[in-house]
Amino acid sequence: MHVGLATGFAHLRGDAYPDAQFIREELDNLVLAEELGFDSVWITEHHFSDYSLSNDPLQLLTYIAGRTKRVKLGTQCIIVPWHNPARLAEKIVNLDIMSGGRAILGFGGGLAPHEFRGLGIDQNKSRALYTDILDVLIPGLESGILEGEGAFGVQPRVELRPRPIKSFAGRKFCGSLSGTSMRSAAQHGFGNMVLMLPQRGQETPPDLYTQVWQEVHGANTSPPAPMVNGNYYIDESADYAEAQGRKYLANTMRAAIRNYSLDKPGIFSTIQGYEHYEKMTMEPEAIEPYVTKFGEGAVTGTPQMILDRMWELKEIYRPQGFFPHVYFGGMPQEEALKNMHLFAEKVLPELKS
Repeated sequence: MHVGLATGFAHLRGDAYPDAQFIREELDNLVLAEELGFDSVWITEHHFSDYSLSNDPLQLLTYIAGRTKRVKLGTQCIIVPWHNPARLAEKIVNLDIMSGGRAILGFGGGLAPHEFRGLGIDQNKSRALYTDILDVLIPGLESGILEGEGAFGVQPRVELRPRPIKSFAGRKFCGSLSGTSMRSAAQHGFGNMVLMLPQRGQETPPDLYTQVWQEVHGANTSPPAPMVNGNYYIDESADYAEAQGRKYLANTMRAAIRNYSLDKPGIFSTIQGYEHYEKMTMEPEAIEPYVTKFGEGAVTGTPQMILDRMWELKEIYRPQGFFPHVYFGGMPQEEALKNMHLFAEKVLPELKS
């Protein structure tokens, strides 16, 4: 079982905490992950808020590549509509070359209006940009030749130099499986990244991706096994783990509601392709009850309790691997390190077996 470590670069420790110090600590944690035995590290992409200070996952992973030897380097996720296909291809190839072929690609579509606005991207074109950019990017990473046109404009026929060193088959994933993105992911052979886990006692969401995959590839085919994410708080005291896990997961959701403008009813109703997100927005008085309830869904407990839940998730999803968040929600650095070490010592060996 492949087991990675994900980080959202979730800088929620207050304005007094220096951004530069936080970035250095996050990078050191991901370098440490290799020493602790994790198989991969995963970095997200966000812009213009303290929800996440990771604005260029490929650049950060290239830095980590230079400080590590073995650990694979994953993007969770590159937000496709925010990128020029040629520049994105070049950065991916550079990372793969400098890491010796350790790159794992995860792609997403983006949601937060302020991020689209700040980058000068028309969010109404996001769905078309997502599909059209991938239609140029993915074949180009395999052939070394970029060519095509779409919502992004025209990409003249060019050769990537330096050339890709090996195929990305088997190391491509999609983290935004909804609408047209699901069909695009299937057409390009992506695996699924399961980012929102079902709470215990709740029905597991239907596997819509397999249905779409079979429409594209045939009734007797199956997509690659997924990678499973999630937030986990571990401590030798189950009660302490539950209290801390609920607090930090609530922090994460509270920040997400603000970052994605889910506290602004009406904002998505006029954005093409995002209308269905309007039903997720909420009035101010509904936010704290929702945040509290969401926090109760944290996976917390002793090492054995964490293993028990991950076994349940293995039975549900039959994944090829996990890439958990074991620190999140503005957790202090010392607490993040404690969780990393305890997970690596008590959970990782059994999980990998």
